[in-house]
Amino acid sequence: MKNIYFQIPATGTQSPGLVLATVTATSGSTPQKPGSSALLLDGRLIAGTVGGGIVEHRVLEYARNCSGGCQSALLHFSLDRETTEPEEAVCGGTITILADSNPGAHLAVFSEMQQSITAGQPGVLVTKVIPWNETSVMIKRCWTTGAGEIPLSCNADADLLKEVRGILTAGSRGDYREIEMPVAGEKQPAKIYLEPVFPLPRLIIGGAGHIGKAVSHQGKLLGFEVTVIDDRADFANPVNLPDADNIIVKDIGEAMREISKDMNTFIIIVTRGHGHDAEALKPCIGSPAAYVGMMGSRVKVAKVHEEFIARGWATEDQWKKIFTPIGLDIDSKTIEEIAVSIAAQLVMVRRIKN
Repeated sequence: MKNIYFQIPATGTQSPGLVLATVTATSGSTPQKPGSSALLLDGRLIAGTVGGGIVEHRVLEYARNCSGGCQSALLHFSLDRETTEPEEAVCGGTITILADSNPGAHLAVFSEMQQSITAGQPGVLVTKVIPWNETSVMIKRCWTTGAGEIPLSCNADADLLKEVRGILTAGSRGDYREIEMPVAGEKQPAKIYLEPVFPLPRLIIGGAGHIGKAVSHQGKLLGFEVTVIDDRADFANPVNLPDADNIIVKDIGEAMREISKDMNTFIIIVTRGHGHDAEALKPCIGSPAAYVGMMGSRVKVAKVHEEFIARGWATEDQWKKIFTPIGLDIDSKTIEEIAVSIAAQLVMVRRIKN
C-alpha cells in the first residue's frame, strides 16, 4: 500500500547504486504478486519487498553488482518444490522480476506521480521494457492519469490509453497488467507494464483515547493515511498520537461533518461517550464511505440504534451498513487486542472493496 516510488526522487540523483525491483509476472505459488516492488541501495534492502527468502537474496546480489554498472534486466526464478538445496524456495511457482538499475533516469516521472497522488489524483505508471540483448533490457517510463496521450512512441498508444482508462475506472489497486507489443527491427516484442497507483486509503478516527491511539498505530502499519479527531488537546497532539498523519483538535461531530467522504474513506468512532458517538456517527450515515464502525457494548449499540431510528437519523438499511459492535470477533480483551480486531476488519473490508 505504501508507495516506495516516492523515495526515488529524494535519493536517485545521488545514488548510482540504487535499484528498483518489481515483480512483473508469476505463476503457481509465489511469495509476492505482480506489482510488488522493492528499493535497494548498494545491495541493501531499504524499502518494500519482492518476496523475501532466496529470491530476494538473489535480487540483492544483482543489485550489489549494479553498483559496478550492470544493466537493467528481467530476472527469472523457478521456485522448485522438488529442490534439494536447503536455501532454495519451495513454493512451486515461477516469478519474474524487473531490476531497474537506473531508476534515477525517470525522476521526473516519479515526481509527477507523487504530485498527482498528493493531490488525490490516481493514475497508472506505464513501463516499456525493450530487449537490449540476451541478458539486459532498456526501460522507458511515463505517468498518466488517463487524461491525455501516453508518450512512449508506441504503435498502439491509443490502445494503451484505453487500457489505462479501464484500469482507473475499475478502481482496483491490484490490476497490474502486462501487454506485449512488436518493436520495429527487433525480433522480440516489447513488454508494457501498467501499474495502477492510487492515493492511500484514509482512516478517520473519532476519538484520541487509548483505543483511538492504538488503532492509529495499526492503521499506519497497514498503509492508511491516518487522521485522528478529538476536542481534547491533551489527547489530540503529536506526543500522544505519533503515528497520525493529521490531528484535528475540534468537536468530533463538527469535524466529522466537514470531512469529505468517499469510497476510499474508512471511519472509526471510538469516542468517550454515547453523546459523542451519536454526533460523530450522524454525518456518516448514508455517506459513500467504504467503512463506518462504532465501538460499544451490545447494550450501548442497541440504545444508539433505537435513538437513530426513532429520531429519523437513519433507516434500518442505513444502520445495517454500520459495523457495530466494531471489529472481528477474536475474543479480544486488552486495548491492543481490540485494536488488532478492528484493524483486521479494516483489512477484510478493504480487500473486498478492491
